[in-house]
Amino acid sequence: MKNKPNISEQLKKKYHKTEEVTNFKDMLYRSGDIYRNRIAFKIKDSDGNIKSITYEQFKNDVVYLGTSLIENGFLNKRIAVIGKNSYKWCVSYLAASIVGIVVPIDKELHTDDVINFMNVSQTVCILGDNKNLQNILKNISKIENPDTKFITFDEKFNILLNEGKASYLDGITDFDSIKINPDELRILLFTSGTTGNAKGVCLSQRNICSNILSIYGIVKVKRSDLFFSILPLHHTYECTIGFLLPIYSGASIAHCEGLRYIAKNMQEFHPSVILCVPLLLENLHKNIIKNMNKTLPDKYKKENNENPFSSLPFFMKKIVKTKVKNTLGGRLRVFIVGAAAANPTIVSDFRNLKLNTLQGYGLTECSPLVAGNTDFFQKDDSAGLPIPNVEYKIDSPNEEGVGEIIVKGPNVMLGYYEDEEKTKQTIIDGWFHTGDLGKIDENGYLYITGRCKSVIVTKNGKNIYPEEVEYYLNDSPLISESLVLGIQKENDDETYINAQIYPNIQAITEYLKGSVPTKEEVWKVVSDVVAGVNKKLPNYKHIKGFDIRENEFEKTTTQKIKRYGKNMKIDNAQEIVTMCRKRFGEKAGKAFFLW
Repeated sequence: MKNKPNISEQLKKKYHKTEEVTNFKDMLYRSGDIYRNRIAFKIKDSDGNIKSITYEQFKNDVVYLGTSLIENGFLNKRIAVIGKNSYKWCVSYLAASIVGIVVPIDKELHTDDVINFMNVSQTVCILGDNKNLQNILKNISKIENPDTKFITFDEKFNILLNEGKASYLDGITDFDSIKINPDELRILLFTSGTTGNAKGVCLSQRNICSNILSIYGIVKVKRSDLFFSILPLHHTYECTIGFLLPIYSGASIAHCEGLRYIAKNMQEFHPSVILCVPLLLENLHKNIIKNMNKTLPDKYKKENNENPFSSLPFFMKKIVKTKVKNTLGGRLRVFIVGAAAANPTIVSDFRNLKLNTLQGYGLTECSPLVAGNTDFFQKDDSAGLPIPNVEYKIDSPNEEGVGEIIVKGPNVMLGYYEDEEKTKQTIIDGWFHTGDLGKIDENGYLYITGRCKSVIVTKNGKNIYPEEVEYYLNDSPLISESLVLGIQKENDDETYINAQIYPNIQAITEYLKGSVPTKEEVWKVVSDVVAGVNKKLPNYKHIKGFDIRENEFEKTTTQKIKRYGKNMKIDNAQEIVTMCRKRFGEKAGKAFFLW
């Protein structure tokens, strides 16, 4: 008797059919033609009224903006985009990536980091929100290219769009004539924020298009779907799955106005698909259970935030499902969860409410998705199965089958920007070494067990690179060495950034005019340094607490600080968490001392 094929093999026979595209221009023109009169975006005007933008209008706006960018001399140049999620951001991203190389930048970064990315990437033009561009213009002397063009998402954007429209209608169709090599660099993403540690990920349009097709093959996207965009578009997760996937599929997109407006916007836009991080899912789950326990008869109520749904009689389950769905806009059918692992119990609870919840695993370097739960197979405690055309395996597994996850496929990046050595260390014989630890079961399901690289992933999906924070700390002559790590308390929504600091006592002595510093004086000096560093970082990267070390860190034979062993151990972690929480309401940047 033949062995039954594992689930990974069965999945291959169930893929939804896709139509091949390899670049954004072909995808844009295809969607503009096929879905011409369908709604691509729902947006709010200045009066708060919701208006619809068709696929034909969206395509034309990209063409018109692209035409203007060409006329301004930006063909094959680096063009940055920065700002909150918006229709203009989407138009700018596609126009820039077709005309030249798009450089999406995190709007939350410190202005110095934004300028650094512009300089490193040789950006000649930047489009974005007025607030972000004004902050850059205040520091324009730091920009290496004096001819950099600034286009704000207000009247300047509209002027450029109208100029491009006039030129295009007059017969200037250079944009239509652009030939895109799908395998060359077209998207440049930076994964950290300091001059010393900025790491640029080079992606081609084939990388991202292959990911779009793979996702479409395992998760059904309906033309009637509306994707509600909450997560920042500069991340590949939201950009690929929350923007480009629905554009390929003929679905609609609406942008959240901000985290405090989520509930209001859901009632206004009635989404059917939401990309989210575990923290958002957990908060929704808590609110749903809280409201259920308020309205249900006493005999059905549960304690300790336990979901009472499973114990309800059939007729009540139907009522609860309807109420929950109406609270979420009335049409929601699927959550796509990424960036960090979701609680399997919560995933199961939402599925019982007829809200399909699919989590996966990915990285910026993989455009981003590598594995995912699908329409056909789900395992709530797993990151899922390999997506179509992507392979993964475990490198050098231990006796428990745990080792580094390595990936091969058309979604894997071209390499790291201007860092051939790092690229060779990371992509070996076509396999991308993720730096994440995991194991694979007999059916091909992937389980993430840890990280062998240093990145800290918060529960709300933010990536914090310790080297970035350390760069700023070590830049002070008053600090000899530092090591940054994340502390997370069980059942706590926050990840607290802690810095282990070995101060330069000699420098501090000189700073204090020759007097031998007391412990309290060392604390005050280091606290001031930490406060200064926090001013240079987005809020989610702020150092919430620090320890002062009396001895140097343990180092490797090459004199690099070990990111494991005794260096990573914090004996008073619980105290640190408690003190962090108590101090959240205090002045931003204030640190605490634990000797």
